[in-house]
Amino acid sequence: MKKRFFKFFIFFLPFLLFACIQEIDPLSGKKVYTLLSTEQEISIGHQIIASAINENDGLYPDREVQNYIRGIGEKIASITPRKVDYRFYVVNSSEINAFALPGGPVFITRGILLKMDKESELVGVLAHELGHINARHHAKFLEKTYGMNILLNILGIALHESKYADAVMSLAQVSSGLLQLKFSRDQENEADSLGVKFSYQAGYDPEGLLSMFEKFKAMQKGGNVEWLSTHPLPDTRIKNVQQMISRQYPDSYRLKQDSENFHRIQSILRSTKESYDYVERAKKYIKFHNYSEALSLLDKAIAVYGSNQAYTYRALVNLNLKRYSEAINDANRAIQLDSLYFYPLLIKGVALTHTGRWNDSINTLEKAKKLVSENPDTYYYLGVDYQAVGNRAKAIENLSTALQFTDGKRGWEADAQRRLRVLRGY
Repeated sequence: MKKRFFKFFIFFLPFLLFACIQEIDPLSGKKVYTLLSTEQEISIGHQIIASAINENDGLYPDREVQNYIRGIGEKIASITPRKVDYRFYVVNSSEINAFALPGGPVFITRGILLKMDKESELVGVLAHELGHINARHHAKFLEKTYGMNILLNILGIALHESKYADAVMSLAQVSSGLLQLKFSRDQENEADSLGVKFSYQAGYDPEGLLSMFEKFKAMQKGGNVEWLSTHPLPDTRIKNVQQMISRQYPDSYRLKQDSENFHRIQSILRSTKESYDYVERAKKYIKFHNYSEALSLLDKAIAVYGSNQAYTYRALVNLNLKRYSEAINDANRAIQLDSLYFYPLLIKGVALTHTGRWNDSINTLEKAKKLVSENPDTYYYLGVDYQAVGNRAKAIENLSTALQFTDGKRGWEADAQRRLRVLRGY
C-alpha cells in the first residue's frame, strides 16, 4: 500500500510543482512554492475590502483620523520585508477589534482606538496585523481551505473569465472565511514576534503590544472583546512577548511611546462617541421593529455628529416606514461621506425601486453590486427594476441569482419565483 502511494505521489509530483508558483519568502530569503502568487493574494484582498467596511458599519468619516492611522501604518509597513499593497482603514464599529486581509489591507475599529492610552499601543496592534500579512497567514489559510478552482474562480471576477454566479458564490464563501478567520497558536506567536520586531524597527517601544494584551485580558472579564475571538490570548503568549522584549530589545524603553497627535485623534473620537452610542441603542430598537424609538435616537445622533453610520440607519428606518424620499436623502448623505459603504447604496436603490424610478435604481444597485457582490437583496431589486424597464434577460439573470443566494428569510422569494415564471413564459 505504501509503495503504491509512493508511486502515485512521484507520478503526480511534477504536476503539483507545475501548479505551484515559486517566490522568495521575504522573511527567510529562501525560495518557496505557493499556490497563490503575491499578485493573486492582493487581488483577493482587494475584492473583500468593501465587505469588511460594510461589516463594520462604514469608514470613520473624519479625514484627519484616517490620514493619521494611514501615516502610522505606512511608517511601520515601510520597514517590513514583504512589499504588498498596504492600506489602512478606521471603521465605525464600536467592537474592540483590528484585523487584516490578504495582500495588505488592515482595519482598526473606532472601539479599540478609544481603549488605547498611548501611540505605542496603536503601533503594537498594527504591527501585529502586519506580522500576519508578512508571514502569509491569510494566504496559507486560503491555500489550505479552498481548492484552487475556487480561488481562480473569484480571481476571474476581476478578469471577467469566470461564470459570474459561481464566482460570486465562491467570493462569498472566501469572504466569510477571511472575516471570521481564527489563527492558530503558532501563527499568533509568529505575528507577536514580528509585531514586536516591526514596532522596534519603526522606532517605537514594543511594550505597547504587551500593554494592549494586558488591556484585552482585563476587558475580557467585563465583556466581549472581538479581537480575542479571532486572536486567542493564553497567558503563555503574554509571557513569551515579555521574554522576547527583555532578551532581544532591552533598550526598547528608550524608544517612542506617545505623541500629541495620538491624543488629538483620540479627542476627535471621544467628541463623536455620544452620537455612536445613540446609534447603537437605535439598532436594538430597529431589531424589534420599534421604529419610532429608533428614529428619535437617530435624530439625536445626527444632531451630535452626522456620521455615515447614523445617516444609514436613519435611512433604513425611513425605508421601513415607507418614507422613501427621506430614506433616499439620508442614504445620499451617507454615500457622500463614504463611497465604499455598501449598505446606504442598497437602501437608496430599494427606495428608488419603491418610487418607480427604475433606471435610477438600476444605476445605484449596480454600483452597490460592484462593492459587495454577494448580497441577494441587490439582485432581487435589480431583477424587479430590469423587468420594469423591459430588459427580460437581465431580469431573469438577477432574479435567478437572488434565489441562488437567499437564505429563504428575505420575504421576497415567492415574488421572485412568480416573476421568473412570468418572464420565462410558464
